[in-house]
Amino acid sequence: MSLNNTRIASIRTHVLSAPLSKPFLWSFNRADKREGCIVEITDESGATGWGECFGPAKLNAAVIEAFTPHLIGKDGFAIDAIWQHLYNQFLDQGQKGLVITALSGIDIALWDLKGRRLNEPVHRLLGGPIRSEVKAYATGTYRLDEGNPLEYVIREVKGYVDEGFHAVKIKIGFDVSSDLELIRAVRSAVGPDIELMIDANHGYDALEAIRLGQAIADLDIRWFEEPVTPDNLGAYEEVRRGQPIPVAGGECDFTRWGFREILQRRAIDIIQPDTAAAGGISECKKIADMAASFGVRYLPHVWGTGIGLAAALQLIAVLPDTPPSYNPKAPILEFDRSEHPFRQAVLETPIEHGGGVVAVPSAPGLGIEINRNALDQFRIS
Repeated sequence: MSLNNTRIASIRTHVLSAPLSKPFLWSFNRADKREGCIVEITDESGATGWGECFGPAKLNAAVIEAFTPHLIGKDGFAIDAIWQHLYNQFLDQGQKGLVITALSGIDIALWDLKGRRLNEPVHRLLGGPIRSEVKAYATGTYRLDEGNPLEYVIREVKGYVDEGFHAVKIKIGFDVSSDLELIRAVRSAVGPDIELMIDANHGYDALEAIRLGQAIADLDIRWFEEPVTPDNLGAYEEVRRGQPIPVAGGECDFTRWGFREILQRRAIDIIQPDTAAAGGISECKKIADMAASFGVRYLPHVWGTGIGLAAALQLIAVLPDTPPSYNPKAPILEFDRSEHPFRQAVLETPIEHGGGVVAVPSAPGLGIEINRNALDQFRIS
């Protein structure tokens, strides 16, 4: 295969949106639609790579428009050089947030493009897979405008168990008393053999989170996700010291520099960078290696389309076991089950689970093909 014409010829964003049949809520916000920003990069050979940005779709697209003059004509194989150039160009106002989420989409698309040109899956380009499949946990249980959560959340988690999932994560962060009642009801409904995680979406302060963690210490909760706001590491440290459940977080953090302080302060037991937000595949691999040196587990946050899911799977394939052991605790994949009209529609072949296990795509690049008809269907004019 010729590797001529690897320079970037064009960059296009696809801003997608679709209404939800039922709006749903979490601790501080609600959604009545799902949105996404898909990145398409084409090189001079005509080959195309695909990426995704997590967060506000139109704003991500605007940042990528600002990136574009810095990218046209650059060697698409020089992924790390491109990453450093964009990061440094926008450093003064772009160390976190939208600049990094937009950069994530660019980076993922470049890895996909490189893998397609080399006819190799991204995980082989990253050093070769440690695993070819990964156990998944079901994410959902958002609040609805109507009904009793003690009824519809229980029904939902039982459905996940019936599908074959061996782990589920439930949403809390509304009110400590009612959350305690729900957590106990879910544990009773799924039994002791299903792994159970809780996610407050930073809906508590440290005192509330500690009170809740202490009250459910007997329920074998695998982790307590985002108990407090991401901009208060001191509160994370208080929660970690004040109750026995492992603390998880990091979906709202960015780059190796953002995670360096988290790791140095031992503020979080399990870090959860989003590949489509924290800096893309390039940066998240660096974060993962840094976390391994601190003995901290790395489990990617995933809440987008099948493109972001594929990127997370390519990364999970090469993550080290932390710690390495005869019977290691391998990374587990977040598998969002909440309503998302174009999550799988953008893929020609959806990424699905079988008995709560998801195979790492092995085709070139991210291992997926894009359904352009779906892009047209859900694109915002």
